[in-house]
Amino acid sequence: MSTGTAQKGLWKLMLKLPALRGQLQILSAQNTSLLSLCDAFHDASSTLDCLRMDPKADIAIIREYEALCSEIESEVIEICLLAHSKLP
Repeated sequence: MSTGTAQKGLWKLMLKLPALRGQLQILSAQNTSLLSLCDAFHDASSTLDCLRMDPKADIAIIREYEALCSEIESEVIEICLLAHSKLP
């Protein structure tokens, strides 16, 4: 995992999930699972962007990457909700 791509993924997630920006910043500094998801989100969303710009891209693969990005977002939200519920 590259810290650069994880950081870029974090920024993308912060744009996509504005209500969780602050929490994402805090949690990403201490939660390696979240950082790994940020890295995966960067890779998947970048690939999806490239596929969407390719007129010859297979729509089924585009749908797979859309689903993958959505699943990663859901996992990130779950991590944030779980961390929030553990607050005193």
